Amino acid sequence: MDTSLSAALSLGFVLGLRHALDADHIAAVSALVSQHRSVVRSCLLGTFWGAGHTAALLVAACAVIAFKLTISAAVERGLETAVACLLVLLGGHVLLKALGSRGRHHPAHSHDGHHHRHRHSHAAVQDTEDHLHVLRLGGRPFVVGALHGMAGSAALMLLVLTTIASPLAGLLYVVVFGVGATVGMFLLSGLIGIPFALTARRSETARRAIQIFAGAASLSIGCWLMWELSSL
Repeated sequence: MDTSLSAALSLGFVLGLRHALDADHIAAVSALVSQHRSVVRSCLLGTFWGAGHTAALLVAACAVIAFKLTISAAVERGLETAVACLLVLLGGHVLLKALGSRGRHHPAHSHDGHHHRHRHSHAAVQDTEDHLHVLRLGGRPFVVGALHGMAGSAALMLLVLTTIASPLAGLLYVVVFGVGATVGMFLLSGLIGIPFALTARRSETARRAIQIFAGAASLSIGCWLMWELSSL
């Protein structure tokens, strides 16, 4: 393999890792992870996010190479606006879910003359479904990752294709970049999932507080991005 190509691929992997740490990516994945109570599922969410991200980049790269297309400023701005709206929706959904669970009342039952009050957790039912339907679990993060893959700094990555003479080498660069982003998001989502896993059985109040923080962060960053885009 050519030395310059090896250097470009190595750089692509590192840039992919770095790309996973963008603020809007962290906010989106935090909002998604906050709805689960397992580090394993959190890592799966990050992996599906990376898969969607890479798939979108490959589609865009093929279009750039085959048809010599370019991503205009207007298109990039529209995609970034869509990402901002998505962050607002994700954050709002998490906040409503977390705040709504505070007012739930647990139905009472009587067994052998004794009055009991049991918690019926919809989250437990959802967790069971997630175990049985991995693809269903990954559907939302895949779509979120795909949208992020077409917006922001990832769009700038496609400009590298114009500097690589071989189309095959260009696609390889995109794949390596995507792998780096997937690895970075896999690790990041696992780390984000740890607090939710630790508080799941110990303190529902603490878990809900972290969930509210994640939702508020996603909502705030989404609103901030909208404000930034509107001022351009």
